[in-house]
Amino acid sequence: MGENSVPRIRATGVNRSLSRAWTAPVRAMNRFLGTAEDQQDEPGRPFHGTAVVDCGVYVDGKREPGEFTPDEALREACSRENAFVWLGLHEPTADEMAAIARTYDLHELAVEDAVKAEQRPKLEQFGSVHFLVLRTARYVPHRELTETSQVVETGQMMIFVGERFVITVRHGDASRLAPVRADLEARGVLLEQGPWAVAYAVTDRVVDAYVEVADQVEADLDIIEEGAFSRDSGSPVQQIYQMKREIVEFRRAVVPLQRPLATITAPQNRLVPKEIRRYFRDVQDHLTRTVEQVSSYDDLLNSILQARLAQVTVDQNNDMRKIAAWAGIATVWTAVAGVEGMNFLHMPEQKWQYGYPVVFLLMLGVSVLLYRAFRRNGWL
Repeated sequence: MGENSVPRIRATGVNRSLSRAWTAPVRAMNRFLGTAEDQQDEPGRPFHGTAVVDCGVYVDGKREPGEFTPDEALREACSRENAFVWLGLHEPTADEMAAIARTYDLHELAVEDAVKAEQRPKLEQFGSVHFLVLRTARYVPHRELTETSQVVETGQMMIFVGERFVITVRHGDASRLAPVRADLEARGVLLEQGPWAVAYAVTDRVVDAYVEVADQVEADLDIIEEGAFSRDSGSPVQQIYQMKREIVEFRRAVVPLQRPLATITAPQNRLVPKEIRRYFRDVQDHLTRTVEQVSSYDDLLNSILQARLAQVTVDQNNDMRKIAAWAGIATVWTAVAGVEGMNFLHMPEQKWQYGYPVVFLLMLGVSVLLYRAFRRNGWL
């Protein structure tokens, strides 16, 4: 690794448990207010009224001063050694993307995908240009979980990687690239590797966002699990099902990315520099861990849902037993009163002086015996 690169430490085991304990209050506050990065706007854009966020020319890992239009930047990069263009776009229109495609000789099918932004993660090659599609994810802060809460917001990130350029096309507000560009410009050794270094940095940012979303979703799952088994206020089934739908949406972004990264990190891949493949393998490890987390979340939600449905069934059975027990007690009064209320002429107890209190005490006594029996058997 280059001297300017800073290794990142991922906590596992005991360290991860301690880290989770310290960061729990922060995650809770993030659910209410959102993270600072979510509130950060893009830097000042010189290309007002267009989809171009930034356009820079990099020579030997350093950005050239000045502002360039997309065609000027490509001409400048082609006239210099070890130079390339990083063009950043945000939700371009079909006309804007067509103009970029003419300048950078992009394939029409890839351009169409970049405009529609309805693709699953994939990696395709059109001549000397590689087209990498990612799905971004962002955790949506919320005060409480309901059956309509949006937990995960997804978007799209497309990356065109050529010999002299890299074009990033972003749809949605997740995974903003201004911090990525600033970090890369401070790591000239990595930028010297060319356009694939930018592709790595963007992919790494997207996958890091997956890790953040997975950790915050885990906090929500803890709340759902606690509520599902709470006697005071159980989580409604609709709330659990809504969370399951959000996990499915998150899974659609995470799981399909495994195949493109496997292609990039393959030893026989000679199009990606060897040094950059090492960095991509690190991203692949983080993605694999997130995929395992998402799968475990799905299994956990299935278990919670089944347990909650079973608990609802048990509660309903308990209610039915209570109703049946009280109905049985009431039946005693109804039956005795019905018999004694038949005004036949030959009913000796009708003339008895103590008939009414005796019958009343009899009904009361039988009711008390039945009540104690039902209580002893757990029906009341």
